[in-house]
Amino acid sequence: MASDFLQLPADLPVPQDDGATDHLPGRRMPDDVELVAASGRVVRLSDLPGITVLFIFPAIGRPGHEPVGGIEAWNAVPGARGCTPQACGYRDHFGELTRIGVRVLGMSAQTTADLLEAADRLALPYELLSDTGLALAHRLRQPTFVFGGRTLYRRHTLVIIDGRIERIFYPVFPSGSDAERVLAWLTGRGGHAKPA
Repeated sequence: MASDFLQLPADLPVPQDDGATDHLPGRRMPDDVELVAASGRVVRLSDLPGITVLFIFPAIGRPGHEPVGGIEAWNAVPGARGCTPQACGYRDHFGELTRIGVRVLGMSAQTTADLLEAADRLALPYELLSDTGLALAHRLRQPTFVFGGRTLYRRHTLVIIDGRIERIFYPVFPSGSDAERVLAWLTGRGGHAKPA
């Protein structure tokens, strides 16, 4: 059940800011990276007008499937656990974000099939993008980690305005309050989310 992934252990290790995203504010999204949404739509982040919140996560769990390497090992990686609460947080704040003109997207290195399953099961009203080849990570030097023989994104959130990174949230912990923090930052910029 999805609720299994919403209940997080109380003793999860807290991720520390290692400076791995310090170079990102002000960077333009690369024109040559196209990502496939779970819906099959191709998205080029550099082309999206206005404000986009892109929350980037390691891997959403699937009921009945334990991560390669085991759940205990997964829980021991700072910041790895918590993708479902993060995704559901954006689902729950989606109306507020869209009312102030913000587009919401999620992204991971998972396959489109895995992301489509999660989107359907969790009733997500926004698209999830697949970057199995870590194309964006390579172009922007985003933080990743290796688990179970796979390279995955470290959890971080980008606020992108007209194709340029305006703000980074990293590390993101606890993951379930990411959407609320981002919404507070956006609305604190003068009471609305429009670019200055």
